[in-house]
Amino acid sequence: MSLQVVVNFRVIDESDDWIVVDKPAPLIVHPANDKPEPTLLGGLEQLLAFEIENGACLGIITRLDRETSGIVLVAKHTRAARELGWIFERRQAHKEYLAIVHGWPEEEEWECAEPMLRAGELGPSPIWVRQTVHSTGKECRTRFRVERRFQRGGARFSLIRCFPETGRMHQIRVHLAHAGFPILGDKIYSGDGSEYLEWMADGWTADLQTRLILPRHALHATMLGIPWEGKPVGWESGLPTDMDEFCEGREISVTPGVVIWSRHD
Repeated sequence: MSLQVVVNFRVIDESDDWIVVDKPAPLIVHPANDKPEPTLLGGLEQLLAFEIENGACLGIITRLDRETSGIVLVAKHTRAARELGWIFERRQAHKEYLAIVHGWPEEEEWECAEPMLRAGELGPSPIWVRQTVHSTGKECRTRFRVERRFQRGGARFSLIRCFPETGRMHQIRVHLAHAGFPILGDKIYSGDGSEYLEWMADGWTADLQTRLILPRHALHATMLGIPWEGKPVGWESGLPTDMDEFCEGREISVTPGVVIWSRHD
């Protein structure tokens, strides 16, 4: 089956120093493994071709996983990249994510401060990027707040607002799975990772649809705030269509494997 790919995206805000975009899933941020496919960076290079010809040098500041949607901050030149990097290193940025998880947490708010490291550091792991909670891992802290509890098809789900205070790989996904509330559609952390290996080998199948429900993990970067030039600036992005449709009990319209998004000036 041939797939039609539309390479566009939504620009949220822009200045001489940075551009903020709303990345859809499953768009990858930058090229990986020399695989020819559309990337957010490639789209930005086309959009900002004139500025690049006149000295701009793009730098992705907030990297999101392929299947995570939402706000991405991109520096337009080296000085801005350096200053933005310092802001995040000093933990002066405020980030919020929305996630749909399995189950109903008993508490309205809670915190997870379990350290994390790559699972392969503890023993053989067939998934190189898989992270795990472990006492010898790096400091890691996330706060959570229940936004909504709902049922669909007789099963319980929750919409959770997540506040990562550190920036470890897969932090939110690991901490939610550790708490017993894995993110809907998460191939790596819904279980032991076997769903991810099956997906890599056979693609999206009816069996995976039954087990994972969504073709991508339901995690969205919904808010980002930073101090810039002496004042606070911030951006928001509402729930994407697939996550909103699931929460509202509607049929999900996103087709697995197809990257379709649009730019709005």
